[in-house]
Amino acid sequence: MRKFLINVNGKKYEVEVEEVSNEVQYQSQPIQQKVVESSVQKQNPTEKEVSSEEDKKNISIAKGTEVVYAPMPGTILNINVKEGDIVKSGQTLIILEAMKMENEIVAPKDGKVTGIYVSKGATVKTEDKLVGIE
Repeated sequence: MRKFLINVNGKKYEVEVEEVSNEVQYQSQPIQQKVVESSVQKQNPTEKEVSSEEDKKNISIAKGTEVVYAPMPGTILNINVKEGDIVKSGQTLIILEAMKMENEIVAPKDGKVTGIYVSKGATVKTEDKLVGIE
């Protein structure tokens, strides 16, 4: 048995600890993973389901275009610009709902909107492409 003095929130406690063994024993067992395949098939996929994760990542962007990325996961409530619009730095481009709050995504610079990579009602993840500005 070993005795220790422990201080918790200004109170001192005397604690006795029994050492069981000096050796540490580990047992390793292989973990079996189960693969479950879904047999449910969707009849009419919605517009959101048609666009896959890979489609979002493989958007071609012209040289010199600055991309505005989603700062957090959320849902696109409104898109305030359209392709070809001229925007000023600080102008609201998109309203993103995240954690029940509406967040304004603003233009980082003056320029022309060259692409809108999301649609109203779409769910985005952090770092998804939203808008391109040239």
